Amino acid sequence: MDRDDHDEAINAPAEPATEGSDRARSVLVTGASGYIGGRLVPELLARGHRVRCLARDPRKLEPAPWHDAVDVVRADIAEDLTEAMAGIEVAVFLVHSIGEGSDWVERERTIAENFRRSAERAGVRRIVYLGGLGDDDTELSDHLRSRHDVGRVLAEGPVETVELRAAVVIGSGSASFEMLRYLTEVLPVMVTPKWVRTPCQPISIRDVLRYLVATIEAPAPLSGILEIGGPDVVSYAELMAAYAEQAGLTKRRLIPVPVLTPRLSSLWIGLVTPVPAQLARPLVDSLVNSVVVTDHRAEQVFPFERVPLTEALRKAIGRTAVGDVPTKFDDASSPVWQSAATDPAWTGGTELTDVRRVVVAADPQRTWEAVCRVGGERGWYRGELLWQARGLLDQVAGGPGLRRGRRHPDHLAIGEPVDFWRVEDLEVGRRLVLWAEMRLPGVAWLEWTIEPVDGGSLLVQTARFRPRGLFGRAYWYAVAPFHRLVFPGLLDGIARDAVEHRS
Repeated sequence: MDRDDHDEAINAPAEPATEGSDRARSVLVTGASGYIGGRLVPELLARGHRVRCLARDPRKLEPAPWHDAVDVVRADIAEDLTEAMAGIEVAVFLVHSIGEGSDWVERERTIAENFRRSAERAGVRRIVYLGGLGDDDTELSDHLRSRHDVGRVLAEGPVETVELRAAVVIGSGSASFEMLRYLTEVLPVMVTPKWVRTPCQPISIRDVLRYLVATIEAPAPLSGILEIGGPDVVSYAELMAAYAEQAGLTKRRLIPVPVLTPRLSSLWIGLVTPVPAQLARPLVDSLVNSVVVTDHRAEQVFPFERVPLTEALRKAIGRTAVGDVPTKFDDASSPVWQSAATDPAWTGGTELTDVRRVVVAADPQRTWEAVCRVGGERGWYRGELLWQARGLLDQVAGGPGLRRGRRHPDHLAIGEPVDFWRVEDLEVGRRLVLWAEMRLPGVAWLEWTIEPVDGGSLLVQTARFRPRGLFGRAYWYAVAPFHRLVFPGLLDGIARDAVEHRS
Protein backbone atom coordinates (compact mmCIF):
# COMPACT_ATOMS: atom_id res chain seq x y z
CA MET A 1 0.00 0.00 0.00
CA ASP A 2 1.39 3.40 -0.93
CA ARG A 3 2.13 5.75 1.97
CA ASP A 4 -0.29 8.34 0.58
CA ASP A 5 -3.14 5.83 0.84
CA HIS A 6 -2.98 5.84 4.61
CA ASP A 7 -1.41 9.19 5.46
CA GLU A 8 -3.16 11.16 8.19
CA ALA A 9 -0.65 14.00 8.58
CA ILE A 10 -1.80 17.46 7.60
CA ASN A 11 -0.89 18.99 4.29
CA ALA A 12 1.21 21.98 5.29
CA PRO A 13 0.48 25.29 3.55
CA ALA A 14 3.02 26.57 1.07
CA GLU A 15 4.56 29.00 3.58
CA PRO A 16 5.28 27.28 6.88
CA ALA A 17 6.76 29.30 9.69
CA THR A 18 10.55 29.21 9.88
CA GLU A 19 12.76 29.63 12.91
CA GLY A 20 13.04 33.33 13.68
CA SER A 21 10.20 34.36 11.35
CA ASP A 22 7.24 36.45 12.47
CA ARG A 23 4.99 33.37 12.26
CA ALA A 24 7.19 31.15 14.45
CA ARG A 25 5.69 30.74 17.91
CA SER A 26 6.86 29.42 21.26
CA VAL A 27 4.18 26.83 22.01
CA LEU A 28 3.47 24.86 25.18
CA VAL A 29 1.73 21.53 24.52
CA THR A 30 0.05 19.66 27.34
CA GLY A 31 -0.93 16.04 26.80
CA ALA A 32 1.99 15.45 24.42
CA SER A 33 2.01 11.76 25.33
CA GLY A 34 -1.65 11.48 24.37
CA TYR A 35 -3.47 10.88 21.10
CA ILE A 36 -3.87 14.45 19.78
CA GLY A 37 -0.81 15.98 21.45
CA GLY A 38 1.51 13.26 20.18
CA ARG A 39 0.51 14.12 16.61
CA LEU A 40 0.38 17.89 17.05
CA VAL A 41 3.98 18.25 18.27
CA PRO A 42 5.70 16.98 15.08
CA GLU A 43 3.40 19.15 12.96
CA LEU A 44 4.43 22.24 14.91
CA LEU A 45 8.11 21.34 14.70
CA ALA A 46 7.85 20.79 10.94
CA ARG A 47 6.49 24.33 10.63
CA GLY A 48 9.35 25.93 12.54
CA HIS A 49 7.72 26.50 15.91
CA ARG A 50 9.56 26.20 19.22
CA VAL A 51 7.78 23.55 21.26
CA ARG A 52 7.80 22.91 25.00
CA CYS A 53 6.07 19.80 26.31
CA LEU A 54 4.65 19.49 29.79
CA ALA A 55 4.96 16.02 31.33
CA ARG A 56 4.50 14.61 34.82
CA ASP A 57 6.94 11.84 33.86
CA PRO A 58 9.27 13.05 31.06
CA ARG A 59 10.47 9.49 30.42
CA LYS A 60 7.16 8.78 28.66
CA LEU A 61 8.19 11.16 25.89
CA GLU A 62 11.65 9.65 25.35
CA PRO A 63 10.51 7.14 22.66
CA ALA A 64 8.97 9.92 20.53
CA PRO A 65 11.08 10.56 17.41
CA TRP A 66 10.78 14.31 18.07
CA HIS A 67 11.91 14.10 21.70
CA ASP A 68 15.30 15.77 21.18
CA ALA A 69 13.73 18.64 19.19
CA VAL A 70 11.49 19.87 22.03
CA ASP A 71 11.97 21.30 25.48
CA VAL A 72 10.49 18.86 28.01
CA VAL A 73 9.47 20.27 31.39
CA ARG A 74 8.55 18.08 34.33
CA ALA A 75 5.37 19.47 35.90
CA ASP A 76 1.96 18.41 37.20
CA ILE A 77 -1.00 20.02 35.40
CA ALA A 78 -2.72 20.46 38.78
CA GLU A 79 0.14 22.50 40.26
CA ASP A 80 1.48 26.01 39.61
CA LEU A 81 2.66 26.14 35.98
CA THR A 82 3.89 29.74 35.91
CA GLU A 83 7.55 28.77 35.61
CA ALA A 84 6.79 26.07 33.02
CA MET A 85 4.96 28.69 30.91
CA ALA A 86 7.70 31.33 31.08
CA GLY A 87 8.42 32.71 27.59
CA ILE A 88 5.46 30.89 26.03
CA GLU A 89 3.25 32.69 23.51
CA VAL A 90 0.61 30.00 22.89
CA ALA A 91 -0.43 27.36 25.44
CA VAL A 92 -2.36 24.35 24.11
CA PHE A 93 -4.70 22.60 26.58
CA LEU A 94 -5.25 18.97 25.53
CA VAL A 95 -5.73 17.20 28.86
CA HIS A 96 -8.88 15.82 30.43
CA SER A 97 -9.84 13.81 33.50
CA ILE A 98 -12.77 11.87 32.02
CA GLY A 99 -13.56 8.82 34.13
CA GLU A 100 -10.99 9.62 36.87
CA GLY A 101 -13.22 8.84 39.83
CA SER A 102 -16.61 10.21 40.78
CA ASP A 103 -15.29 13.78 41.07
CA TRP A 104 -13.70 13.97 37.61
CA VAL A 105 -15.95 16.85 36.51
CA GLU A 106 -14.83 19.04 39.41
CA ARG A 107 -11.23 17.98 38.84
CA GLU A 108 -11.41 19.15 35.22
CA ARG A 109 -12.65 22.56 36.34
CA THR A 110 -9.92 22.89 38.98
CA ILE A 111 -7.18 22.00 36.49
CA ALA A 112 -8.56 24.50 33.96
CA GLU A 113 -8.60 27.28 36.58
CA ASN A 114 -5.00 26.51 37.53
CA PHE A 115 -3.95 26.47 33.87
CA ARG A 116 -5.62 29.83 33.18
CA ARG A 117 -4.11 31.56 36.23
CA SER A 118 -0.64 30.22 35.42
CA ALA A 119 -0.98 31.50 31.85
CA GLU A 120 -2.00 34.92 33.14
CA ARG A 121 1.01 35.14 35.46
CA ALA A 122 3.41 33.94 32.77
CA GLY A 123 2.16 36.45 30.17
CA VAL A 124 0.90 33.83 27.69
CA ARG A 125 -0.74 35.53 24.69
CA ARG A 126 -3.20 32.83 23.63
CA ILE A 127 -4.74 29.63 25.02
CA VAL A 128 -5.93 27.01 22.53
CA TYR A 129 -8.29 24.35 23.81
CA LEU A 130 -9.87 21.35 22.07
CA GLY A 131 -13.34 20.59 23.46
CA GLY A 132 -16.52 18.89 22.29
CA LEU A 133 -19.43 19.88 20.06
CA GLY A 134 -22.91 20.24 21.51
CA ASP A 135 -25.66 22.84 21.85
CA ASP A 136 -25.43 24.68 25.19
CA ASP A 137 -29.19 25.25 25.13
CA THR A 138 -29.92 21.51 25.31
CA GLU A 139 -29.53 19.04 28.18
CA LEU A 140 -25.96 17.91 27.65
CA SER A 141 -24.30 14.80 29.03
CA ASP A 142 -21.86 15.17 31.94
CA HIS A 143 -19.02 14.67 29.46
CA LEU A 144 -20.04 17.43 27.05
CA ARG A 145 -21.15 19.76 29.81
CA SER A 146 -17.75 19.38 31.47
CA ARG A 147 -15.96 19.97 28.15
CA HIS A 148 -17.90 23.21 27.69
CA ASP A 149 -17.37 24.22 31.31
CA VAL A 150 -13.61 23.83 30.91
CA GLY A 151 -13.74 26.14 27.90
CA ARG A 152 -15.64 28.77 29.89
CA VAL A 153 -13.18 28.56 32.77
CA LEU A 154 -10.19 29.00 30.46
CA ALA A 155 -11.83 32.02 28.81
CA GLU A 156 -12.71 33.80 32.07
CA GLY A 157 -9.34 35.51 32.33
CA PRO A 158 -7.62 38.19 30.24
CA VAL A 159 -5.67 35.70 28.08
CA GLU A 160 -7.11 35.37 24.58
CA THR A 161 -8.72 31.92 24.45
CA VAL A 162 -9.84 29.90 21.43
CA GLU A 163 -12.04 26.87 22.06
CA LEU A 164 -12.23 24.43 19.17
CA ARG A 165 -15.24 22.12 19.46
CA ALA A 166 -15.20 18.79 17.63
CA ALA A 167 -17.36 15.67 17.64
CA VAL A 168 -16.23 12.19 16.57
CA VAL A 169 -12.56 12.19 15.51
CA ILE A 170 -11.85 9.74 12.69
CA GLY A 171 -8.24 8.67 12.87
CA SER A 172 -6.27 5.49 13.46
CA GLY A 173 -6.01 4.90 17.19
CA SER A 174 -8.63 7.41 18.39
CA ALA A 175 -11.13 6.20 21.01
CA SER A 176 -14.07 7.01 18.73
CA PHE A 177 -12.51 5.19 15.78
CA GLU A 178 -11.58 2.13 17.87
CA MET A 179 -15.14 1.89 19.20
CA LEU A 180 -16.46 2.17 15.65
CA ARG A 181 -13.93 -0.31 14.24
CA TYR A 182 -14.45 -3.07 16.78
CA LEU A 183 -18.23 -2.79 16.96
CA THR A 184 -18.56 -2.89 13.18
CA GLU A 185 -16.00 -5.61 12.51
CA VAL A 186 -16.93 -7.94 15.37
CA LEU A 187 -20.73 -7.72 15.15
CA PRO A 188 -22.47 -8.27 11.79
CA VAL A 189 -25.80 -7.95 13.62
CA MET A 190 -26.19 -5.45 16.46
CA VAL A 191 -29.00 -4.79 18.87
CA THR A 192 -28.57 -1.06 19.34
CA PRO A 193 -30.02 1.75 21.47
CA LYS A 194 -31.92 4.68 20.00
CA TRP A 195 -28.84 6.91 19.88
CA VAL A 196 -27.65 5.20 16.68
CA ARG A 197 -30.06 7.57 14.85
CA THR A 198 -28.58 10.71 16.45
CA PRO A 199 -26.87 13.01 13.91
CA CYS A 200 -23.18 13.73 14.27
CA GLN A 201 -20.52 15.47 12.20
CA PRO A 202 -17.29 13.45 12.23
CA ILE A 203 -13.97 15.11 11.52
CA SER A 204 -10.72 13.55 10.35
CA ILE A 205 -7.67 13.72 12.59
CA ARG A 206 -5.90 15.52 9.75
CA ASP A 207 -8.45 18.36 9.85
CA VAL A 208 -8.30 18.55 13.65
CA LEU A 209 -4.54 19.06 13.40
CA ARG A 210 -4.95 21.65 10.64
CA TYR A 211 -7.39 23.65 12.75
CA LEU A 212 -5.12 23.45 15.79
CA VAL A 213 -2.06 24.58 13.82
CA ALA A 214 -3.98 27.38 12.09
CA THR A 215 -5.35 28.60 15.43
CA ILE A 216 -1.87 28.59 16.97
CA GLU A 217 -0.41 30.50 14.02
CA ALA A 218 -3.23 33.01 13.48
CA PRO A 219 -1.55 36.47 13.56
CA ALA A 220 -4.73 38.48 14.17
CA PRO A 221 -6.61 38.47 17.50
CA LEU A 222 -8.76 35.36 17.66
CA SER A 223 -10.95 34.26 20.53
CA GLY A 224 -14.23 32.53 21.29
CA ILE A 225 -15.71 29.22 20.17
CA LEU A 226 -14.95 27.69 16.78
CA GLU A 227 -17.07 24.67 15.90
CA ILE A 228 -15.19 22.30 13.62
CA GLY A 229 -16.41 19.28 11.69
CA GLY A 230 -15.99 17.44 8.44
CA PRO A 231 -18.17 18.05 5.37
CA ASP A 232 -20.56 15.14 6.14
CA VAL A 233 -23.39 14.92 8.68
CA VAL A 234 -24.47 11.34 9.39
CA SER A 235 -26.15 9.25 12.05
CA TYR A 236 -24.07 6.76 14.01
CA ALA A 237 -25.85 3.99 12.12
CA GLU A 238 -24.74 5.57 8.82
CA LEU A 239 -21.24 5.97 10.23
CA MET A 240 -21.03 2.24 10.97
CA ALA A 241 -22.39 1.45 7.51
CA ALA A 242 -19.75 3.71 5.94
CA TYR A 243 -17.01 1.98 7.92
CA ALA A 244 -18.23 -1.46 6.81
CA GLU A 245 -18.20 -0.35 3.18
CA GLN A 246 -14.68 1.12 3.36
CA ALA A 247 -13.38 -1.94 5.21
CA GLY A 248 -14.90 -4.32 2.65
CA LEU A 249 -17.28 -5.93 5.16
CA THR A 250 -20.71 -7.30 4.46
CA LYS A 251 -23.63 -5.01 5.21
CA ARG A 252 -24.22 -4.69 8.97
CA ARG A 253 -27.73 -5.06 10.39
CA LEU A 254 -28.75 -2.76 13.24
CA ILE A 255 -31.80 -3.53 15.35
CA PRO A 256 -32.62 -0.49 17.53
CA VAL A 257 -34.39 -1.22 20.83
CA PRO A 258 -35.49 1.22 23.55
CA VAL A 259 -34.30 -0.81 26.55
CA LEU A 260 -30.53 -0.44 26.24
CA THR A 261 -29.47 2.10 28.87
CA PRO A 262 -26.17 4.03 28.60
CA ARG A 263 -24.79 1.83 31.37
CA LEU A 264 -25.61 -1.40 29.52
CA SER A 265 -24.28 0.07 26.27
CA SER A 266 -21.01 1.12 27.91
CA LEU A 267 -20.56 -2.33 29.51
CA TRP A 268 -21.10 -3.94 26.11
CA ILE A 269 -18.63 -1.57 24.46
CA GLY A 270 -16.13 -2.31 27.24
CA LEU A 271 -16.48 -6.02 26.51
CA VAL A 272 -16.27 -5.88 22.70
CA THR A 273 -13.86 -2.98 22.09
CA PRO A 274 -10.52 -1.81 23.58
CA VAL A 275 -12.32 1.17 25.16
CA PRO A 276 -12.93 0.49 28.89
CA ALA A 277 -16.47 0.77 30.21
CA GLN A 278 -15.56 3.69 32.49
CA LEU A 279 -14.37 5.69 29.49
CA ALA A 280 -17.14 4.40 27.25
CA ARG A 281 -19.89 5.46 29.68
CA PRO A 282 -19.40 9.25 29.37
CA LEU A 283 -18.84 8.86 25.63
CA VAL A 284 -22.08 6.87 25.23
CA ASP A 285 -23.94 9.40 27.37
CA SER A 286 -22.84 12.05 24.88
CA LEU A 287 -24.21 10.11 21.91
CA VAL A 288 -27.76 11.07 22.78
CA ASN A 289 -26.86 14.68 21.97
CA SER A 290 -26.86 15.95 18.41
CA VAL A 291 -23.27 17.05 17.73
CA VAL A 292 -23.23 19.01 14.48
CA VAL A 293 -21.74 22.37 13.52
CA THR A 294 -24.28 25.18 13.81
CA ASP A 295 -21.86 28.12 13.75
CA HIS A 296 -19.71 28.12 10.60
CA ARG A 297 -17.22 30.82 11.67
CA ALA A 298 -14.33 28.33 11.66
CA GLU A 299 -14.92 27.59 7.96
CA GLN A 300 -14.88 31.31 7.22
CA VAL A 301 -11.74 32.04 9.25
CA PHE A 302 -9.88 28.98 7.95
CA PRO A 303 -11.38 28.14 4.52
CA PHE A 304 -9.43 24.99 3.68
CA GLU A 305 -10.97 21.97 1.99
CA ARG A 306 -12.01 19.44 4.61
CA VAL A 307 -11.53 15.68 4.30
CA PRO A 308 -14.73 13.76 3.36
CA LEU A 309 -15.85 11.01 5.73
CA THR A 310 -15.15 8.17 3.30
CA GLU A 311 -11.59 9.38 2.75
CA ALA A 312 -11.00 9.83 6.49
CA LEU A 313 -12.22 6.28 7.13
CA ARG A 314 -10.10 4.89 4.30
CA LYS A 315 -6.95 6.56 5.64
CA ALA A 316 -7.60 5.41 9.21
CA ILE A 317 -8.31 1.84 8.08
CA GLY A 318 -5.17 1.88 5.93
CA ARG A 319 -2.89 2.99 8.72
CA THR A 320 -4.42 0.49 11.13
CA ALA A 321 -3.99 -2.35 8.63
CA VAL A 322 -0.24 -1.76 8.26
CA GLY A 323 0.33 -0.98 11.94
CA ASP A 324 1.36 2.58 11.17
CA VAL A 325 -0.42 4.21 14.13
CA PRO A 326 1.77 6.97 15.59
CA THR A 327 -0.45 7.58 18.63
CA LYS A 328 -3.39 5.78 20.26
CA PHE A 329 -6.05 6.87 22.72
CA ASP A 330 -4.60 4.62 25.46
CA ASP A 331 -0.99 5.83 25.10
CA ALA A 332 -1.36 8.08 28.12
CA SER A 333 -1.91 6.05 31.29
CA SER A 334 -5.30 6.73 32.81
CA PRO A 335 -6.92 5.98 36.17
CA VAL A 336 -9.96 4.60 34.31
CA TRP A 337 -8.09 1.28 34.33
CA GLN A 338 -7.47 1.39 38.09
CA SER A 339 -9.48 0.55 41.16
CA ALA A 340 -10.07 3.44 43.53
CA ALA A 341 -7.69 3.40 46.50
CA THR A 342 -10.38 4.00 49.11
CA ASP A 343 -9.10 1.70 51.86
CA PRO A 344 -7.33 3.32 54.83
CA ALA A 345 -3.55 3.03 54.90
CA TRP A 346 -3.52 0.35 57.61
CA THR A 347 -5.35 -2.15 55.38
CA GLY A 348 -2.46 -2.29 52.90
CA GLY A 349 1.28 -1.93 53.26
CA THR A 350 2.13 -5.62 52.95
CA GLU A 351 3.71 -6.60 49.65
CA LEU A 352 3.21 -10.20 48.57
CA THR A 353 5.72 -11.59 46.07
CA ASP A 354 6.44 -14.51 43.78
CA VAL A 355 10.16 -14.61 42.93
CA ARG A 356 11.72 -16.99 40.41
CA ARG A 357 15.24 -17.22 38.96
CA VAL A 358 16.88 -18.95 36.05
CA VAL A 359 20.35 -18.89 34.49
CA VAL A 360 19.92 -18.26 30.76
CA ALA A 361 22.47 -19.64 28.31
CA ALA A 362 22.55 -16.35 26.43
CA ASP A 363 24.29 -13.04 27.00
CA PRO A 364 22.46 -10.19 28.81
CA GLN A 365 21.65 -8.37 25.58
CA ARG A 366 19.89 -11.39 24.05
CA THR A 367 18.11 -12.04 27.32
CA TRP A 368 16.98 -8.43 27.48
CA GLU A 369 15.62 -8.61 23.94
CA ALA A 370 13.63 -11.72 24.87
CA VAL A 371 12.18 -10.01 27.94
CA CYS A 372 11.05 -7.12 25.73
CA ARG A 373 9.09 -9.51 23.49
CA VAL A 374 6.56 -10.66 26.12
CA GLY A 375 2.84 -10.20 25.56
CA GLY A 376 0.92 -9.06 22.53
CA GLU A 377 0.59 -11.54 19.68
CA ARG A 378 3.40 -13.74 21.07
CA GLY A 379 1.42 -14.25 24.25
CA TRP A 380 2.82 -15.31 27.62
CA TYR A 381 4.49 -18.61 26.68
CA ARG A 382 2.53 -21.01 28.88
CA GLY A 383 -1.04 -21.30 30.13
CA GLU A 384 -2.43 -19.14 27.34
CA LEU A 385 -5.98 -20.25 28.12
CA LEU A 386 -5.53 -19.05 31.71
CA TRP A 387 -4.15 -15.71 30.52
CA GLN A 388 -7.05 -15.34 28.09
CA ALA A 389 -9.58 -16.25 30.77
CA ARG A 390 -8.05 -13.66 33.10
CA GLY A 391 -8.22 -11.11 30.29
CA LEU A 392 -11.88 -11.87 29.63
CA LEU A 393 -12.74 -11.53 33.33
CA ASP A 394 -10.91 -8.22 33.38
CA GLN A 395 -12.90 -6.96 30.40
CA VAL A 396 -16.17 -7.94 32.07
CA ALA A 397 -15.05 -6.00 35.17
CA GLY A 398 -14.31 -2.92 33.04
CA GLY A 399 -10.55 -3.36 32.64
CA PRO A 400 -8.52 -3.48 29.41
CA GLY A 401 -8.11 -7.27 29.23
CA LEU A 402 -5.67 -8.58 26.63
CA ARG A 403 -7.23 -6.64 23.74
CA ARG A 404 -4.77 -3.73 23.68
CA GLY A 405 -1.78 -5.85 22.72
CA ARG A 406 1.38 -3.80 22.33
CA ARG A 407 2.70 -1.10 20.03
CA HIS A 408 5.73 -2.96 18.61
CA PRO A 409 6.48 -6.70 18.70
CA ASP A 410 10.12 -6.30 19.79
CA HIS A 411 10.61 -2.93 21.50
CA LEU A 412 9.10 -1.31 24.59
CA ALA A 413 9.14 2.18 26.03
CA ILE A 414 8.00 3.69 29.30
CA GLY A 415 4.28 4.38 29.29
CA GLU A 416 3.37 1.89 26.56
CA PRO A 417 0.62 -0.69 27.14
CA VAL A 418 1.34 -4.43 27.07
CA ASP A 419 -2.04 -6.18 27.17
CA PHE A 420 -3.42 -5.38 30.64
CA TRP A 421 -0.03 -4.12 31.84
CA ARG A 422 1.78 -0.83 31.21
CA VAL A 423 5.54 -0.22 31.18
CA GLU A 424 6.25 1.66 34.40
CA ASP A 425 10.06 1.57 34.40
CA LEU A 426 12.76 0.45 32.03
CA GLU A 427 16.55 0.36 32.28
CA VAL A 428 17.79 -0.82 28.91
CA GLY A 429 19.60 -4.13 29.15
CA ARG A 430 18.96 -4.57 32.86
CA ARG A 431 15.42 -4.05 34.22
CA LEU A 432 11.80 -3.97 33.03
CA VAL A 433 8.81 -3.22 35.27
CA LEU A 434 5.22 -3.70 34.14
CA TRP A 435 2.42 -2.21 36.22
CA ALA A 436 -0.99 -3.92 36.18
CA GLU A 437 -3.91 -1.90 34.83
CA MET A 438 -6.29 -4.86 35.20
CA ARG A 439 -9.08 -4.72 37.78
CA LEU A 440 -7.53 -5.82 41.09
CA PRO A 441 -8.17 -5.40 44.82
CA GLY A 442 -4.70 -3.90 45.09
CA VAL A 443 -1.70 -2.87 43.00
CA ALA A 444 0.48 -5.33 41.08
CA TRP A 445 3.77 -5.29 39.22
CA LEU A 446 5.69 -7.82 37.12
CA GLU A 447 9.42 -7.20 37.05
CA TRP A 448 12.47 -8.73 35.39
CA THR A 449 16.12 -8.00 36.17
CA ILE A 450 19.15 -9.29 34.28
CA GLU A 451 22.71 -9.69 35.55
CA PRO A 452 25.71 -11.21 33.72
CA VAL A 453 27.01 -14.49 35.16
CA ASP A 454 29.39 -17.19 34.02
CA GLY A 455 27.76 -19.03 31.15
CA GLY A 456 25.15 -16.40 30.36
CA SER A 457 22.71 -14.28 32.35
CA LEU A 458 20.84 -14.46 35.63
CA LEU A 459 17.20 -13.62 34.94
CA VAL A 460 15.08 -12.83 38.00
CA GLN A 461 11.30 -12.56 37.63
CA THR A 462 9.32 -10.98 40.47
CA ALA A 463 5.53 -10.67 40.70
CA ARG A 464 4.63 -8.13 43.39
CA PHE A 465 1.17 -7.44 44.80
CA ARG A 466 0.19 -4.79 47.33
CA PRO A 467 -3.29 -5.81 48.54
CA ARG A 468 -6.09 -3.51 49.63
CA GLY A 469 -7.79 -4.86 52.70
CA LEU A 470 -8.65 -8.44 53.51
CA PHE A 471 -10.21 -9.01 50.08
CA GLY A 472 -6.88 -8.16 48.46
CA ARG A 473 -5.08 -10.75 50.54
CA ALA A 474 -7.79 -13.33 49.84
CA TYR A 475 -7.44 -12.63 46.11
CA TRP A 476 -3.68 -13.24 46.13
CA TYR A 477 -3.94 -16.59 47.88
CA ALA A 478 -6.89 -17.63 45.70
CA VAL A 479 -4.91 -17.10 42.49
CA ALA A 480 -1.63 -18.52 43.86
CA PRO A 481 -2.30 -21.98 42.31
CA PHE A 482 -2.66 -20.33 38.91
CA HIS A 483 0.58 -18.43 39.47
CA ARG A 484 2.33 -21.76 39.93
CA LEU A 485 1.05 -22.75 36.51
CA VAL A 486 1.81 -19.60 34.52
CA PHE A 487 4.81 -17.87 36.12
CA PRO A 488 7.33 -20.74 35.74
CA GLY A 489 6.28 -21.15 32.12
CA LEU A 490 6.66 -17.42 31.52
CA LEU A 491 10.20 -17.42 32.89
CA ASP A 492 11.18 -20.57 30.98
CA GLY A 493 9.63 -19.18 27.81
CA ILE A 494 11.71 -16.01 28.00
CA ALA A 495 14.87 -18.03 28.63
CA ARG A 496 14.11 -20.34 25.71
CA ASP A 497 13.36 -17.36 23.44
CA ALA A 498 16.71 -15.75 24.36
CA VAL A 499 18.64 -18.93 23.49
CA GLU A 500 16.79 -19.47 20.21
CA HIS A 501 17.43 -15.90 19.05
CA ARG A 502 21.09 -15.69 19.97
CA SER A 503 23.54 -15.15 17.15
